[in-house]
Amino acid sequence: MIVSHLSSFAGLEVVPFDPGMALPEELPPVAWRLEVEDFDADPEEFAALVAAFRAEVPAEAVQALVIGEWGAAYESPAPLGLLVEAAGEWTALRHLFIADLISEQCEISWITHDDLTPLLRAYPELTTLWVRGGHELRLEPLRHDGLRELVVQTGGLPGAVSRAVAGCDLPGLRRLDLWLGRPDYEGDTTVDDLAELLAGTRLPALRHLALCNADNADEVTRAVAHAPVVRQLEVLDLSKGVLTDVGGEALLAGQPLTHLRRLDLRHHFLSAECAARVVAALPGVDVDVADRQEIQVYGDREYRFTAVGE
Repeated sequence: MIVSHLSSFAGLEVVPFDPGMALPEELPPVAWRLEVEDFDADPEEFAALVAAFRAEVPAEAVQALVIGEWGAAYESPAPLGLLVEAAGEWTALRHLFIADLISEQCEISWITHDDLTPLLRAYPELTTLWVRGGHELRLEPLRHDGLRELVVQTGGLPGAVSRAVAGCDLPGLRRLDLWLGRPDYEGDTTVDDLAELLAGTRLPALRHLALCNADNADEVTRAVAHAPVVRQLEVLDLSKGVLTDVGGEALLAGQPLTHLRRLDLRHHFLSAECAARVVAALPGVDVDVADRQEIQVYGDREYRFTAVGE
């Protein structure tokens, strides 16, 4: 569950835009937040907000944007078209977060999206793209030389999106976060969908890889344990998922990880003994095994849950 909005993004303070607000003569760099108050608002209300923003805020001051509630996000797709229309003006835009919504506004698995491809093509200089939610999310494989950070937070990531990300040429990308999620929230990404990504050939600059919030964390971890891309990483994040001793043993038996600066396994189902062995095997690496979870038993069935679902 996500309960708070960002107060900063890309190292910049998040400042909500309000039509008619007083603006200083010299605007400091900020991350502008665009959001309508009513989660059931007509999409035209958000379009009017964007129009006011374009009219009142100098284009050169639009370096970072955080898109909040646009009205009925549970059924109306993210207004990517409005961002594409403004691309000719917002040539300074480098950092974009689409759908910084908390659970009270819209559960992460209900947030409706659209095709990201036109957006990325419209902003070739974009360096940071965060997206929350995976419902109806789409992407075509493409080359983007600007991106340095791509974060896709979902309760369930469609395999088609994972394959598209893996098929992109992103030569400058240093950080990639994919929240894989659960099958009951459209998360059908398999290890096969991640194969090209794990090979690393299209991501020569990658240093931070997160394949987290995964219901199939053991299978993902087994693949990661032998993946060529791991050799170039500084940070490996397998947190928020249902990692068990099966995955922990795979890490211990896999390729050396002592070159890592950080291994994040928070929110896991490892036994205390296995967690301790992973930590002991990686001296000098910041191994985070906090937030150990207990298996929940209902009747004769056992349940393990990812950190973020609905």
